[in-house]
Amino acid sequence: MALRDSWHEERQSEWLYARLAEAERDPRVAGLFRQLATAAAAQARHWEALMGHIPRFVPTPRARLAASLVGRMPPRRLRPLLRALKVRGLSAYDAAPSGHASPQRVEDIGHRHRGPGGGSLRAAVFGINDGLVSNASLILGMVGAGSGDATVLAAGVAGLLAGALSMAAGEYVSVRSQRELFEYQIGLEREELAEYPEAEAEELALIYAARGIDPADAKRMADQLVAHPEQALDVLAREELGLNPDDLGSPWGAAISSFLAFAVGATLPLLPFLLGGSLPTSASVGGALSAVGLFATGAAMSLFSGRNALVGGARMLAIGGGAGALTFAIGHLLGGVVG
Repeated sequence: MALRDSWHEERQSEWLYARLAEAERDPRVAGLFRQLATAAAAQARHWEALMGHIPRFVPTPRARLAASLVGRMPPRRLRPLLRALKVRGLSAYDAAPSGHASPQRVEDIGHRHRGPGGGSLRAAVFGINDGLVSNASLILGMVGAGSGDATVLAAGVAGLLAGALSMAAGEYVSVRSQRELFEYQIGLEREELAEYPEAEAEELALIYAARGIDPADAKRMADQLVAHPEQALDVLAREELGLNPDDLGSPWGAAISSFLAFAVGATLPLLPFLLGGSLPTSASVGGALSAVGLFATGAAMSLFSGRNALVGGARMLAIGGGAGALTFAIGHLLGGVVG
């Protein structure tokens, strides 16, 4: 890592931490950011001593944007942007509430990040719902326009493939870009850990102290971690960057999952047409299957929102049914005009 780049990163960190401390209403977290600013300034002076010539510091456009947003909304809501700028200490927002035990051993640090989550299941439910609503609306629009059996079937298959492929491509690009960013940040953390482990240990100790751990215990745990580079890198990524090195996401896995989830939902209203029923029968059965699917996905979403399943199902049925009815009406009007 070039000296100038290292110096600029530390100066920018100091600059950002100062603005975060000014905007943060939680005294505990504000104090952490002020201490991290002091640590970054000390590290910047270390690089200045090696550089000789000290250039003029100018924050990057992304850093200036983050500082501008920090003045308009709580910093905790900007964690994704701040994480991309390698702002440390964001795990302080996840500090255990009063009455809950803080980690007291090295093995306990970062443990809360390792538990399984419901992100994949939630994404699958939303993917199925997207496919169901979009393809059911497309099919109803074609039926409303007075299209024949073959045309409705072709439109439904095209809608399924186009939507599923679009979802897959979007998820691949999104997860690939996110993974590359995370790998880059972890790589920088590895370099910094090798170059100045004492500074990394000090920053880590500040984070633990801000989360309620006794400063002496925090310093002891941080020193123990830094003595084991691989374990230290894993914990630094979790605690300083808020990343889980074991779960950076698979672009291909996300793409395939999105494709299949959308296709499953989109197949439901299309199924009667694939089985060769008459247009009125297929449209009626497809509408009924779509209604059942909408209610089921709405009820499933309540698992993630904590709301009543019946209310969630009814709400999704009303939203999806409204979209389908509106599309049918628009298709009927357009069919009359074009016809």
